[in-house]
Amino acid sequence: MRGNPNSLDVETNSPRLGVGALARLPRDVTRPPFTPGLLGTGIVHLGCGSFHRAHQALITQHAMTASGDRRWGITAVAMSRPDVVGALRAQDNLYTALLRDEGAARAEVVGAITAAVHAPSDRIGVVRRVADPRVRIVTLTVTTGGYCLSPDTGRLDSGSDPVRHDLRCTAKPCTAIGMLVGGLAAVRRRGGTPPVVLSCDNLTANGRQLRSAVLDFAALRDDRLAGWIARNVQFPCSVVDRIVTSGDDGDEAAARTRLGGVDDRAPVSAEPFMTWTIENFDGERPRWDLAGANYVTDVTGPELAKLRLLNGTHLLLAYLGAVAGHPTIAEAGTDPALSALARQFMLFEQGPTLRLTDGELHRAVDDLLRRFRNPAIRHEATRVGRNGSDKMLPRVAAAMRENLAAGRPTPGAALLIAAWIRWFDLSGTPGAPLRVIDARAPELARLAAIPDPHRRARAFLARKDIFGPLPHLGHIQQEVGDALVELMGDNVAEVIGRRLRPELLGRVA
Repeated sequence: MRGNPNSLDVETNSPRLGVGALARLPRDVTRPPFTPGLLGTGIVHLGCGSFHRAHQALITQHAMTASGDRRWGITAVAMSRPDVVGALRAQDNLYTALLRDEGAARAEVVGAITAAVHAPSDRIGVVRRVADPRVRIVTLTVTTGGYCLSPDTGRLDSGSDPVRHDLRCTAKPCTAIGMLVGGLAAVRRRGGTPPVVLSCDNLTANGRQLRSAVLDFAALRDDRLAGWIARNVQFPCSVVDRIVTSGDDGDEAAARTRLGGVDDRAPVSAEPFMTWTIENFDGERPRWDLAGANYVTDVTGPELAKLRLLNGTHLLLAYLGAVAGHPTIAEAGTDPALSALARQFMLFEQGPTLRLTDGELHRAVDDLLRRFRNPAIRHEATRVGRNGSDKMLPRVAAAMRENLAAGRPTPGAALLIAAWIRWFDLSGTPGAPLRVIDARAPELARLAAIPDPHRRARAFLARKDIFGPLPHLGHIQQEVGDALVELMGDNVAEVIGRRLRPELLGRVA
């Protein structure tokens, strides 16, 4: 289809996005200032989902535009499902990024992807792609589960079936960790310079956790390989902040409208706000700094601020909002009681645990509340709230522990935890706006079946693998149990109102 401006989408009978369709797009649509097919490939990305395409691929295009350096095309690897790969290949690997705000959507066609591959069916193989001498950087967005970490130790789960498969089948691994080690092993054999491996996933100290998993896996193959990786491969941490939707048919319709009738089967929608904070590293890289990225010596401060303010408050709005009947974050964010609680939670619980001045904290809270309310971003409560058992410790319980140790009250965190527990009762009921999706769901469902709410709260909070050690545990178990009782019988706004500081009660109309 490359170069054919008249290619039609067989389902809609509309022209299909591709290189040949670029010239016919409306003038207000931003398009690549380079010929996509002529880019060099300098990056392999594992995890070709919406988040990668709305953030890293887009900022890489902006970097190549600003610098004129065309060596940084991306091989985007889908780890399991082939749908996006098929859609991208049919469009010369082009797609539309829709940056949505109230009443407006700016469209940009992204051409930074030079190849889209489906890992299980890739004939070349991801190992060989990682080992390609032209590849200077490997990036990842494979979610927490893709790191194959044991929830008990935080190290590689060497007994899991995927890891055991990859140790047996080194030429065709199925995990990101196995693919990385296989590619690095090939670089070592030929005496080459290894790529920098840069995590973009939303987990604490992502680069260090990735390095630990890679070294653990490599040591199971060959101690000398593990030693070589430890000495030669950089695993910088990074923090990404952009709210991206999961995508639906509405995105395709919106893209068709913005593209003047041209069809796109792989669009992505995101908010205009975007930051990327990267731990500095040695070696070549795109000029991401010209496109808004920020290089620092330590990402801990930005990382904690993002995890606790944005991600922690996201969980509060998802779980309590769903109890109140709101299926999306935007709807929950416009609820006066929930908005007031979110402000209080960030200012008086999460905020005091961060290295922010009072002014910085208040500006961050105002910005986040505005972002949460963006009606153009349909961020579903189920998507935000999935895998809550993995998210509780870094996003909620760690700050809760610091507050309790300092003698600060934690009513928002206690109510958030109670709402999460409540969803094990409500998930699956007719019309429920949130479904529990969690790797620990079967075992936690047994705890959720305990009839007495206070005993149920005690059983959940006793799980140190989820909440870690909490001081004043008996007090917190009582507080969460009380909140659970109230959520089972009272209006959510009333439950929140009992916990709001006097100065914030006036915001609830």
